[in-house]
Amino acid sequence: MAENLTQPTDADPAAFFAAQPPPRDAECLVLDAMFRRVSGFAPELWRGNLVGYGRYDYTYASGRSGTYFATGFSPRKAALSIYIMPGYAEFGFILDRLGPHRMGKSCLYVTRLARIDLDVLEELVRAGLDDLAARWPVHA
Repeated sequence: MAENLTQPTDADPAAFFAAQPPPRDAECLVLDAMFRRVSGFAPELWRGNLVGYGRYDYTYASGRSGTYFATGFSPRKAALSIYIMPGYAEFGFILDRLGPHRMGKSCLYVTRLARIDLDVLEELVRAGLDDLAARWPVHA
């Protein structure tokens, strides 16, 4: 079975945040503080410039298994990608209050943090972690 391409690295998340152009560098610090507070986990930089907090081990009915970060973000040029596993299907009542965003399967796209309600984002990340923990054990 093929190994998951998204793996943690030994890179320093703080150096990664500092290397981002403004305003992404400051947004990274805001998100880092929020993810640490909500998850209780320190950040890890994963391949693909993904910043993950916590991990979960999964095994699908097909037998495929692996480890992935529990929640996190990536500071992309066009938008911040915010990852909430396994997805947003049940969180419409929270997303309605967030502010301008776009959605992918397990990813939320936000152009600027200043345009959204950070308290609502925190609520969403907490709900996502709770949902994930009901499916798979979440750990450091």
